[in-house]
Amino acid sequence: MTAESVDAVVVGAGHNGLVAANLLADAGWEVLVCEATDSPGGAVRSAEITAPGFQNDLFSAFYPLAAASPVLAGLDLPAHGLRWRHAPAVLAHVTPDDRCTVLHRDPARTAADLDAAAPGDGEAWLALVAQWQRIRDPLLETVLRPFPPLRGAPRLLRALGAAEGLRFARMVVQPVRGFAREHFRGEGAGLLLAGNALHTDLGPDAAGSAVFGWLLSMLGQDVGFPVPEGGAGRLTDALVARLRSRGGRLDCDRPVGSVVVRDGRARGVRDAEGNVVVARRAVLADVAAPLLYRELVGEQHLPARFVRDLVGFEWDTATVKLDWALDGPVPWTAEGARGAGTVHLGADADGLRRYTADLTADRLPDEPFLLFGQMTTADPSRSPAGTESAWAYTHVPRGLGWTESDLARHADRIEQTVERVAPGFRALIRARHVAGPPDLQRRNPNLVDGAINGGTAAVHQQLVFRPVPGLGRADTPVDGLFLAGSSAHPGGAVHGGAGANAARAALAASGLAGPLYRRAVQAAHRRLYRED
Repeated sequence: MTAESVDAVVVGAGHNGLVAANLLADAGWEVLVCEATDSPGGAVRSAEITAPGFQNDLFSAFYPLAAASPVLAGLDLPAHGLRWRHAPAVLAHVTPDDRCTVLHRDPARTAADLDAAAPGDGEAWLALVAQWQRIRDPLLETVLRPFPPLRGAPRLLRALGAAEGLRFARMVVQPVRGFAREHFRGEGAGLLLAGNALHTDLGPDAAGSAVFGWLLSMLGQDVGFPVPEGGAGRLTDALVARLRSRGGRLDCDRPVGSVVVRDGRARGVRDAEGNVVVARRAVLADVAAPLLYRELVGEQHLPARFVRDLVGFEWDTATVKLDWALDGPVPWTAEGARGAGTVHLGADADGLRRYTADLTADRLPDEPFLLFGQMTTADPSRSPAGTESAWAYTHVPRGLGWTESDLARHADRIEQTVERVAPGFRALIRARHVAGPPDLQRRNPNLVDGAINGGTAAVHQQLVFRPVPGLGRADTPVDGLFLAGSSAHPGGAVHGGAGANAARAALAASGLAGPLYRRAVQAAHRRLYRED
C-alpha cells in the first residue's frame, strides 16, 4: 500500500465533481479527482455506440440549464473548447393523433402558434416570458446556491413584489395541469409545460411539477435547448481541460473503496487497491447519497437518526434509453417536429396522466411517453451528411428485473410509438443500441436502477429535505466530507450547482473563519440528528 497527500480528494468525475475540483483548484488547492470508470463525465458523455461516424450521447443530451447556469458561465468553458449548437426549433410535442405544438427560439413565434390554436393563449404565454425575463438572474442565483439563499432570495423578492411573490410561491408547489388550466384555454401550452415537467419524474398532477415545466419552457425561450458541438462529452472535455490547466489531477479507472473517517472527520479515501490518499482539507463526493453514506462512509460513522432518515430517501423512476443511427431524417408527418432538437411524443394530456398513473402504480405503461432527441438536426457534426443520430428514453417503474427479452420487447414498443407518427422510421434504422436500467447503472454506478435525477424531484425531497431532512447544504454529518452530487440540493440536471456548493462549503470550512463555520455546522447537525 502507498499513501499520498493532497488538499482535497473529489470522488467521482461527473460534471459536479469536475466543477467542484475546478473551483478548489482556482483557490490554489492541490486537487485529485478519482473516477471509478474508464472516462470522466458521469452522465455527460458521448461515444460511437451505434455505427461508425455516429456520435451518440450516452445519457444526457440537451443542456438548457448548463447554458443559463451562472456556475458554468463563471468557468468560461468556451475558452477550453466548448461550443454550443442549436436545432432550428427548441422542442415539439406530437400527440398520437399527430397534432403538434412547437416551442420556437423566438417567443413571438411560439405565442403566435398558441394563439392560432386558442385565441388569448399567445398573450398569456408572453406574460410568462416577461415574468421570466424580470426574475431570471435572481431566480437562478436562488435556485443554484446553498440553502438559505441569502443573496439571491432578497433580489428575487424585490423583482417579484409581495403580491406576485405569493402567487409565484404557489406555482412552485402547484401541479402543472392546474397551472396550465389557470393560464391557458387550449391544450398546446399545457402539453409543452407538462412534457417539460416530465424531464423529471413528476407527472401532470404531482405537486411541484408546474415549476419544472415552467422553468424548462422559459429556458427554452431564453437560451434554447443547446447541445455541445461534437457530443455531450465535449462539455466534460472542457471541464477536464480547465482543471488540468490549473494543476488539478484526474485518475480514471480508480474506484474509491471507502472514505477514511477518524475521530468524526474525513481524513482521505482508500481506493479499491488499498492505496490511501490523505485529504489535508476535505473530501468531496460526487456520489449518490445512499451509496456514499452506506458503502463509502459506513453507517457506524453517522448519527443513528440520520441513518434512519436515509431509509426514506426516494429514487426517481427508472429509465430505458435507445440510440439509433438513421439513414435519413426522421419522417415526421407533423412538419413542426422536423426541425426540433427535442420531440415529446406518445401522449396527449390524458395520455400523460395515464402514463404517470401507471408509473405510480408500478405498472409498465402500455403507451410510453417518449423524450426523443434529433442530434444531427441540432449539431450536423454528429453523423454523416444526410443521416441522423437520434435517441429516445422513457421512464419505467423501478425494480422490474429486466431480462434481455423484456428489454427487446419494450424497445420494439418504443419504436412502434415513433413509427405511428413518423411512418417509415424503422426502415431508416442502420443500427440501434438499447440500454435498460441495469445497463445504465453499469455504465454509471450513480444511476441506480436507471434513476437519472439523483433522487425524486418531488417537493418532499427538495431544499432542506434533500437528500434527507437537514440543512439543505453540502455539509454532511462527517466533518470535512461534502456531498457534491445530484442527490444534494439543488438536485439533478447539468448546472454545476451541487458541485459548486460543495466546493464553497469546503473553502468556508478551511478559511479564516473555518473553525467557527465548522462548529456551527456540527452544532446544527447534533441538534438535527439527536435522539429525542
